[in-house]
Amino acid sequence: MNWHELDTAASPELDRLAAQYNLHPLHIEDCRTEGERVKSDVSSRYTFTLLRTYQVTATSDPESHPICIFAGHEFCVTIADRSQPAVKAALARAHHDGPDTSPGRILYLIFDTVVDSYFPALDPIDDRIDDLEDRVLDPKPELLESIFEIKRLLVDFRRLLVNTRDASMHLQRDPASIIDADHQIFLRDLYDHIVRLIDSVESERDLLNNALDIYLSSVANRTNEVMKVLTVGSTIALPAIVATGIYGMNIKGLPFTENPHGATIVAAVTAAITALMLIAVRWMGWM
Repeated sequence: MNWHELDTAASPELDRLAAQYNLHPLHIEDCRTEGERVKSDVSSRYTFTLLRTYQVTATSDPESHPICIFAGHEFCVTIADRSQPAVKAALARAHHDGPDTSPGRILYLIFDTVVDSYFPALDPIDDRIDDLEDRVLDPKPELLESIFEIKRLLVDFRRLLVNTRDASMHLQRDPASIIDADHQIFLRDLYDHIVRLIDSVESERDLLNNALDIYLSSVANRTNEVMKVLTVGSTIALPAIVATGIYGMNIKGLPFTENPHGATIVAAVTAAITALMLIAVRWMGWM
């Protein structure tokens, strides 16, 4: 078996290998297209699989790097950036356990290592959701921004997992797949891991939606409290507003208008009524 390792799909070596092993031009195009989704395609000559690593940290955006594999009956071609830790780990395991066996085993080992690397990628997301749940009762605008940022991460991660699940299923169901019968059981176990990851992502999305609901409820409760304070304040100030409004019209014949101490009396009566209303509001538990 000949194993050819390339660091980039732009290498002219890929064109030479494509001519030597009769690789399909569409598969070469997939290798050289940025952002291509995870897929697996089986032909009579070889099996083409495109995988993507996925790493998330607490402080930076997620990183995803492609791994393209052409696994034939007597050859294997891998195209991946070996400077990336997840890619390096996948290739190192394949080198350790696979070179003396078959291209199908190399494909499985790389596939399994990439899927195993998805589990640690959930930990930073889970930690960020836990932090949001602790802070969501004190709603601030930046919390809402963080919630939608994590929702976008989960949507992207779920899309990657669904495509990876479909690729593994295709390798299991196609009889022309390079994966032999001895490794089919391992692929089924790999499929179970991906399904478990999808379930975990769905659980994280539910927790995030609950945090968003709590955030919106906290904002609504805070608004209600503000409106309650304003309403109570307006009610308490109502006697003073009525008194000043009536006496401000300079209508003759109003009580105490001719009394030299009229302003003092009106102010005292208004203050007394305001105090009584304040006592009544507190007695009714409105504040």
